[in-house]
Amino acid sequence: MSYKYDSQARYARSHEWARLEGNVAVIGVSDYAQHLLSDVVYVDLPEPGDMLKQGESLGTVESVKAAEDAYSPLSGEVIEVNAALEDHPEWINEDPYGKAWLVKIRPTDLSELDNLMDAAAYEAFVIEEEEKGGH
Repeated sequence: MSYKYDSQARYARSHEWARLEGNVAVIGVSDYAQHLLSDVVYVDLPEPGDMLKQGESLGTVESVKAAEDAYSPLSGEVIEVNAALEDHPEWINEDPYGKAWLVKIRPTDLSELDNLMDAAAYEAFVIEEEEKGGH
């Protein structure tokens, strides 16, 4: 299967991405993750002002198949939540790197980017995951 990747993003092993836009990190779930979930029907996201820690849950993405935690690829303060996903959770399936971003944060430690994969490394990781039969 062929998946989309954002060359500007860095990826966590848990299939979330972070893309720096100035001093803000935009966070979402990867195309591979949305494929595993299939039809997304609901998202539960943090509130602006909440503090996220790298690797800890930032909310839940629910599909017709399962409910999965989404993990924050970076630590920081939530400054904006994509409230439109409440009415349009299917955007996660349609445009995971565009209109389906989950949260925007003000990162507290940019060195955490070193713990994430670039798009090429993540693509290799996904291929390896698929060969093992899933996530």
